[in-house]
This record gives sequence, C-alpha cells and structure tokens, in this order.
Amino acid sequence: MAEFTPTVPERVLPPVTVRDLPDPPSSKWRIIGPGLVGAGVGLASGEFILWPYIASQVGLIFIWGAAIGIITQWFLNMEIERYTLATGETALTGFSRMWRHWGLVFVLMTLGSNLWPGWVTSSATMVSYLTGTGADSVRWIAIGMLIVIALGLTLAPVIYTALERVIFVKIALVATLIAVAIAVAITAESWVELGKGLTVDAGFPVPPLDFALLMGAIAYAGAGGGQNLCQSNWIRDKGFGMGAYVPRLVSPVTGHEEAAASTGFQFAPTKENLARWRQWWRFANVEQAWTFAMVSFVTIALMSMLAYSTVFGKEGLANSITFLKAEGEALQSLVGPWFGVLFWLIGALALFASAMGIVDYTSRLASDTIKTVYLRDKPMSVNKIYFYTVWAMVLVGIGILLLGFDQPLLLLVFSASFAAVMMFVYSILLIRLNRKALPEAIRVRSFRLGALIWSVAFFGTLTVIVVIQQAQKLFGGS
Repeated sequence: MAEFTPTVPERVLPPVTVRDLPDPPSSKWRIIGPGLVGAGVGLASGEFILWPYIASQVGLIFIWGAAIGIITQWFLNMEIERYTLATGETALTGFSRMWRHWGLVFVLMTLGSNLWPGWVTSSATMVSYLTGTGADSVRWIAIGMLIVIALGLTLAPVIYTALERVIFVKIALVATLIAVAIAVAITAESWVELGKGLTVDAGFPVPPLDFALLMGAIAYAGAGGGQNLCQSNWIRDKGFGMGAYVPRLVSPVTGHEEAAASTGFQFAPTKENLARWRQWWRFANVEQAWTFAMVSFVTIALMSMLAYSTVFGKEGLANSITFLKAEGEALQSLVGPWFGVLFWLIGALALFASAMGIVDYTSRLASDTIKTVYLRDKPMSVNKIYFYTVWAMVLVGIGILLLGFDQPLLLLVFSASFAAVMMFVYSILLIRLNRKALPEAIRVRSFRLGALIWSVAFFGTLTVIVVIQQAQKLFGGS
C-alpha cells in the first residue's frame, strides 16, 4: 500500500511514530489483569454499601439497574481502550490533542472527587468495628493506612504489578466471603428474588427511594468517573497493543527508569496489521467482559442478596458506612459471631485496596497529563511526577484528618456532580476521538457508536438531575 500518513491530530502535540502493531502473545493468560484491576478498584462503597442498602429497602427488584450500568461502562471502557490499543497513548492524551487542556480538566475533576480521604476512612471505620476501639481511633487508623498506601505505590519496582497483586488478593478475599455467605447466610428466597429482579418483578422503586440515588447507582455500578479513563493507563502498562512500545510506570526509588516517548505510535492499516488488530480487539473485549463486567455484576448481585437475606425490612438503616455495622451485627445474630468478624475484616481489606487503587489512578491520570502536555520537554520523568502526586495526595489527606475537618458541604456537592459531568463529556469526546483520529478500518461504528450515544444521553440526564438536586441542597432549596 502507499506510504501511510498518521491520522492522529498534530496541532497540539508532536506527531506519532509509525510502527507495526505487535503480535498478541501466544498465551493470553499472562496479560489478563486490567479488567480485574478496574473491577477490584471499583468494588468499594457502591458494592458494599449502596447496592446492598437498596436491597435492604426494596428487595432485589432493581438489580437490573446494575446490569444496565455495568454494560454501559463496558462499552465506555472498550472505547477508552480502543485509542490506547491503536496508539499507545492514553485517552487523556488523545483528548488533549483535540484541545490542549482537556486532560487537565479531567484531572482536576478527578482530584476534586478523590482528594478528601473519605475513601480510606471507610476502611478505617470497619477496622474500628473489629477492634471495638470506637470512632476516636478511626483518624489514626486512616493515617496509618495512607502512609502504607503511599509507600506501597512509590516503592514498588513496577507500580502496576504491585497494584494488580493487591487487587487480586482483594478479589480472592471477596470471593471467599461470598462463598461462605452462599453456604451459610444467603437464603433460597433471595435467589428467587434475584431472578425476579432481572425479569418479571423488575421495577424502578420511586418512591420509596430517591430518583437521583437510583440513577447514581446505575451510573456508578462497577466504576465511574476518572477510574474508567485509567483503563488506558492500566492496559498500556500491561503491554496491550501499541502500548507494548511504551515503558511502564516504575518507582524512581527502586525501579529502573527507561527513556519514555512523550507521545505514541500508529500502525499502517495493512492486511497484516489489521489481522493483528482483530486479535487484540477480540481479546481486549473478552478480557473486559469476563473480568470487569462479570466480576462487578456478580459481586453487586451477591452482596445485595446477602443484605436482602439479613436486613431486608429492618428500619433505621442508613446509606452510609454505618450500614455495614448494622449488617455485620445482623450476620453475627443470624449465623454466629465469627461471620460478622469475617464480614468486617474482608470489608476493611477490600475498601483499603480500593483506596490504594483510587490514589493510583488519580496520580496516574495527573502524572501522564502533566508530563505529556505541560512538561514534555523538561527533564523530570513521569515516574517522579507520579511519586510526588501520590505523596501530595496522602499528605493532604493526613493534614485533613489531623485538623479534624468534616467534609464541607460544598466539596460534597462537587464530588457528587463531578463523576456524572466527566462521563457525559468524555462520552462525547470518545465519539469524536475514535471517529476522527483513527484509520477508517478501526473507527468506532454501528452498535458501539449507538452505545456511546446512549452514554451521552444517560450521563447528560444524570448530570442535570445531580446538579439541580445538589444545588438545592447547597442553597437551601426544597
């Protein structure tokens, strides 16, 4: 074929380099992982609190919402991965090629959602249930956890490998909890109700539950917000597609830093490259379906069934961390003291692993954007920027805890709004990026384009609902 001219925009960032797409590995098992990391980081308060809380209030008639949310996010993740598989660049870099500051906008919104250390105090609170030390100990437990997270992420020779191992352990622990729950706590009735909630009894329980609560539960089933964007970073570090040409993120202290190109690559759409592309694309889709989507849905369904079996109909339950205390106490009464302890222990470890993943993906998005767009020609490596970002997040969190601040209403409002706005905007940008910046043979089209249009409509609607609702709370409206 004629000499290939790259289709990736060059107005903001330097042009990409033309290289052939690497062959997929003969053994796929060794590159399974990014989907599990995405599911594992996402298995946090939503799976342990929000969806079980919904089940405790209305039963399992709304479990279909989790399936809709996870399928929507699977399509989103695959379009985020499409650009990285084809170029080795993250989706944020692709957005920045369209407008210089898109990456920074998403980084700031992700920081706005994650900078407050609520994600680690939830784990610390569950530890306090185990130790019986009460609320006064939560601050100090959380500070200790923050330090462990920072050390783990900045001293591991290859950071993705360390995170993947932590998440694999978390998923194994949650699977153990679920297996024990199926054997001793989940009732036969809950299995029947699960089937009804996916078919004949499926409903939208408004009232008694708030409409925005249910919409948010659908939207953030599995992951949400900036975490979906980080699928780019995780598959690149795992060596998917053109990401195999980009050095992995390593510790500047214990790792071996390599010279890294600040921009990516593109392959000519030859017969050979397109054949490799079809193999990579098929594998990436299957990996996401069986790890991210399946693990996320099974966990939500079974944790909801556990809540239905133990606390359904109980009055006074709150959609907060105290829900887990009530559920653990119910499990102790119904099964035995040992099962309540197991529930809190695995919950604490699982939420800690999620907290570690949140610090990682926030710092990855920030460091990649800062280096690629703003410090491209400076000597500081992306590894060092990541190091400083992790410790900055942790030190800010420690400072907030030491000062004894509660989360201010304004930040709570922003946090509730950011994820919906982000997903609405980057759904639009993904359509443009994967239609304009890639060769015609691998552009998004047909039903996948339809899924992105659905995502724009859904998250756009959610954005309006959340912004109106939170503005009413902020300004005292009814």
